[in-house]
Amino acid sequence: MLDQIRAFLGGLRDEGRTKPDANNPDVAAVALFFHVIGADGVVDDVESDKLKALIIQEYGVSGAELRELIEAGEEADREAVDLYQFTSILNRSLEPEAKVHFIELLWNLAYADGYRHELEDHVVWRIADLMGVSNRDRVLARQRALAAAGIDDGEAAGDGS
Repeated sequence: MLDQIRAFLGGLRDEGRTKPDANNPDVAAVALFFHVIGADGVVDDVESDKLKALIIQEYGVSGAELRELIEAGEEADREAVDLYQFTSILNRSLEPEAKVHFIELLWNLAYADGYRHELEDHVVWRIADLMGVSNRDRVLARQRALAAAGIDDGEAAGDGS
């Protein structure tokens, strides 16, 4: 009974706040960002910092709005059963050129730690496939991300250890 009262009061407190919705394209994108940086089982400070910088740059948010978007994206990723729920949202809201740009952002995150782990590589490939981004565009986006990170393609294939 006491738990029900606490839940009710907590719900009243949260009613006034609007939380980003998992069906929001921005939340879907951030969830996929989290999925990529977490694919290798390690999210280090470099990846977290890159994630925040990328969100600020691409979505123009800061402060409380940034924290809410990050929290909503992280929560959505944790609760997700597959990638399709996010890619389908993005497919409805992004033009083809924007989809390629999004895949390049994913590559930028995958290379944030200086390596492209095979699991991160697979996740980006799968997301690109679900979003209808061609193999050619995916590879070109990867090459641009490599060049931007100043990483030789041979160096990037390591496991980060």
